[in-house]
Amino acid sequence: IMTDETPKTGAPRAVRKIWNYTPALPLRLAPYWDWPLAPLASLKYLARSWNPVAQRCLFLVCAVITWLYFTPELERAQTWQFDWVFEIWLRNLVILLVVAGGLHLLLLRFRAQGDEYRYDMRPMARGAKVFYFKNQVWDNMFWTLGPALAFWTFWESLMYWAYANGWATLITFTDNPVWFVGLIVLIPLWAGFHFYWLHRLLHVGPLYTRVHAWHHKNVNTGPWSGLAMHPVESFFLMFDTMIFFIVASHPVHVIFLLFHHGIGAPTSHAGFENLKIGKSGRFQLGDFYHQLHHKFFDCNYGTWETPWDAWFNTFHDGTPQGDALVKERRRKIWAGKGV
Repeated sequence: IMTDETPKTGAPRAVRKIWNYTPALPLRLAPYWDWPLAPLASLKYLARSWNPVAQRCLFLVCAVITWLYFTPELERAQTWQFDWVFEIWLRNLVILLVVAGGLHLLLLRFRAQGDEYRYDMRPMARGAKVFYFKNQVWDNMFWTLGPALAFWTFWESLMYWAYANGWATLITFTDNPVWFVGLIVLIPLWAGFHFYWLHRLLHVGPLYTRVHAWHHKNVNTGPWSGLAMHPVESFFLMFDTMIFFIVASHPVHVIFLLFHHGIGAPTSHAGFENLKIGKSGRFQLGDFYHQLHHKFFDCNYGTWETPWDAWFNTFHDGTPQGDALVKERRRKIWAGKGV
């Protein structure tokens, strides 16, 4: 246990341990933005990020299956009708119940793996007036299954309508295999670009106090926390799908991008680094990079694959030295000396 000296007596004092578990530290950003350029390291990182048993590949596989078996035919989307939009809403509801609900039950309700790989040992809040129903989980479920689910369905339905009516250019793998695959590789970077700049804007003035502060009530997060946010934030979170009005694409690309938010938010906020499988297996689940943001507030606005936190001096590498840098930066802000 780390100790320091108390000011009055000089006696050792235990320093509270912040994290129950962390991944290997210090955290490192993707090498795409290193200078001088590191093309070989970038290619190796890209290959690792597409590990067949990692989340990114799972999102893609699920996107293909969703398009083939659980999505209305595009012909039906030529006109706005309640039935086909409701089918998309119902399918997305099932996805959220399985992913966010399943992880909550497995990790927090039934504690299937105890506290193994858990970041923060504090339980989900109960009796806290800051949350609706005075219950963090119920509050999170309300905002996830209400506005977040509705806007997910809205943006997805809008794109299907656009494809069906020629407002968006539709391609297929057969017609354009190189761009079809290339766009899949670029989508995670686009999602990270959109998330950083939206997130950074939401930390400014009234946009924070009136909108984004709703999400930051979740200092300690769980699977239902990822999409628990003000309706304005929910609306713009998935606005990045509008890129497909400009870029030729396929509905699989739309679903894949939306899964980065709709599924990626519950998993990244799960509060556990890994999901334990059997006695020794594990599936990488959480996002300690973003967990640090919820803990320290003014750091790690983006993702592992975006450079702006490093460029704008808001990157926290998870180490005690990183804690000190964030605290010093915060002290300067409070002192009115700038960032």
